[in-house]
Amino acid sequence: MKLVIAIIQPYRLEEVKKALYAADVNLITVSEVLGHGRQVGVDEFYRGVKETGNLLRKIRLEIAVNDNFVEPTINAVIKGARTGKIGDGKIFVVDLPRCVRIRTGEEGSKAIG
Repeated sequence: MKLVIAIIQPYRLEEVKKALYAADVNLITVSEVLGHGRQVGVDEFYRGVKETGNLLRKIRLEIAVNDNFVEPTINAVIKGARTGKIGDGKIFVVDLPRCVRIRTGEEGSKAIG
């Protein structure tokens, strides 16, 4: 089991969701976060508002998947998020040693779904 964490541009969220659903990846957690990478001090526009400075609005996706869904998940995020410009984001894949479904007590890959 793996936890795929993706940091993407807010305006690309709908495209990423469409790509994930097309790859049969439906279980995601979405958070609004602040951060920056190489684009420190670069002006960006978010919903028509110019943002300058060191912390920019981003979207963090957390997707717990079984091992056979890792590559399809990564490919879907790339497909939906890539614009070819600085700030497209990053994807991190970390081991997920344990997952427990609260409702049933199931563990492991069964708990992920």
